[in-house]
Amino acid sequence: MDRLQKFCAEAQVGGVLLNTQPNFAWLTAGGTNGVDSTNESGVATLFIRKDCKRFVLANKIEMARMLGEELSGQDYEPIEFAWEDEKASPLLVPELATKLVTGSTPLAADFTAGPSVMPMQEAIAAQRYQLTDAEVDRFRKLASDAGRVIGEVGRSLEPGITEQEIARRANDALARVGATAVVTLVAADDRLRRYRHPVPGEVAWQNQVMIVVCAKRHGLVASLTRIVCAGKKPEDLDRRIRASASVNAELFAATRPGVKGSALYKIAADAYAAAGFLGEEKLHHQGGAAGYRTRDWVAHPHAAEVVQTSQAFAWNPSVTGSKVEETCIAFEDDVEIITATPDWPTLAVQAGGREYLLPDVLELRF
Repeated sequence: MDRLQKFCAEAQVGGVLLNTQPNFAWLTAGGTNGVDSTNESGVATLFIRKDCKRFVLANKIEMARMLGEELSGQDYEPIEFAWEDEKASPLLVPELATKLVTGSTPLAADFTAGPSVMPMQEAIAAQRYQLTDAEVDRFRKLASDAGRVIGEVGRSLEPGITEQEIARRANDALARVGATAVVTLVAADDRLRRYRHPVPGEVAWQNQVMIVVCAKRHGLVASLTRIVCAGKKPEDLDRRIRASASVNAELFAATRPGVKGSALYKIAADAYAAAGFLGEEKLHHQGGAAGYRTRDWVAHPHAAEVVQTSQAFAWNPSVTGSKVEETCIAFEDDVEIITATPDWPTLAVQAGGREYLLPDVLELRF
């Protein structure tokens, strides 16, 4: 609330409208205004006036649940309207919010809301990049659970299981700890080399399989990747996973407050070259800032975004046929890896004067 009040003063707006699911979850400490997962927009809109007075705008279908569950005890004044009126007028919500402000001061919103409202999605999203202590605690618990249960799924696999079945097991495992998989990718054997975003298919794995998940709970999203091999991993896979791990370690070492996204991209590119895989960064993005989205921003050659203190990051360097991905939180002098899997084999990589333990390929013996 303090951040939004300061934002209103600096942007010279009378208040802020928040409708996207990530921002709703952020401001409500994990609540949800989501019903339809195909939309980022939600079914209720929060309005924070510049004096920090709080309102929730929702139709009669949604208001009772918002007040009784998602916003209980949070002192939001309800502004309810008929669902028929909302369907008839796409600008109903911003028009109602405008009536709550004296004078002609414009409003800001995280969505496009007509001529009287300034769309300021990126500036509003930046208000949530620095995690509070409570958010760090929630993130650690989510990431720990996700790392643990996906590790259990990986250790349970036997050759012959299809990608779709592996994805189902991963999703079910996350659901058992109260999390939702907003991304689930599985690549078996040849598909691991061919595709960076392997949507699960009917292929049954025989030699190697990769599981990728982005797990969401109370709004926060933790990302991780694990690779499993039937028997001893081939030398080529070992070489590639070690190269991916070395890039990830260099990124972890460089993820410090004040560092630009463009500088992080260059560090990744240089690390690929040093590992013998020049130009691999051009085949897939390397990841970036995380939190209430899978990625709030991605490092690229022109990225102007800057690392914040207590900001989450998920780096996902990939040398063709391999990938290393963990979620971390950047503090003042170091990063904390929060998605580690208990008893999973690791690679110890030195970077920036520190040793990082990154996930190796799990070799299953049958």
